[in-house]
Amino acid sequence: MIQSMTGFGKATLQLPNKKITVEIKSLNSKGLDLNVRMPSVYREMELGLRNQLSTVLERGKIDFSIFMENTAEQTSTKVNVPIVKAYISQLREVYAEADETELMKMAVRMPDVLKTEREEIDENDWSEIQVVIEEGIKNIKAFRISEGVALEKEFLHRIANIMTMMNETVALDSERIQTVKTRLRTAIDELEVNVDENRFEQELIFYLEKYDITEEKVRLENHLNYFIETLAGSEANGRKLGFITQEMGREINTMGSKSNHAQMQKLVVQMKDELEKIKEQVLNVL
Repeated sequence: MIQSMTGFGKATLQLPNKKITVEIKSLNSKGLDLNVRMPSVYREMELGLRNQLSTVLERGKIDFSIFMENTAEQTSTKVNVPIVKAYISQLREVYAEADETELMKMAVRMPDVLKTEREEIDENDWSEIQVVIEEGIKNIKAFRISEGVALEKEFLHRIANIMTMMNETVALDSERIQTVKTRLRTAIDELEVNVDENRFEQELIFYLEKYDITEEKVRLENHLNYFIETLAGSEANGRKLGFITQEMGREINTMGSKSNHAQMQKLVVQMKDELEKIKEQVLNVL
């Protein structure tokens, strides 16, 4: 079963003093483009987290975020009281006429008034956060699978359309051949010259062989069936499906160049349109 590279996963965790939210967003990309945002306190865990995400999510432009909301009454940022008192003392020497309120307002704007105590990682907290990360990954994988189901239905619909148009093109082939024979015969008759019928038949056969689309039809049909088989296989991936669509395009283009028939060329254009829609969606396949 195929998976889409597009997805979204979210999970939350309420700890005693903070709320943790994990969000994972994914869009299509040729390779893995991983962007990780997380609070500085957990930064040392980033390398292991990147390895975890790249192993599970494989490809895509992925934005991973951990948001932390402090729900405790205490805060890690403190007022540096000695520094504030020192500033007030110095300011009083400069502005002796200022009252305490004005001095305080000026002092709190000075550098180093606030100090943030470095928060250490709580191993128990990180273990719980890791569970939430796994939940977020599980959610985005479920989203990708759901999108993959929709993509598969779309592909099968488009492939069926191409198959129908290909068969219609082949059905017109006998009419096209008869039209070519009639046109050539009419041109010969208008010249009012004697023609060796055996030579005429040989040249006609040679001419028609150049425009025969049987091989292209067989190869295109094989590519269409291989595309369907790949969709149903366990190794389905966007790169492989993309290569198959390239081969399909070559056969359709050759059929168009050989058709020399208005209705057949119209069908070829419609097949190209269906194939382009497939190619656009294949870019989203993991």
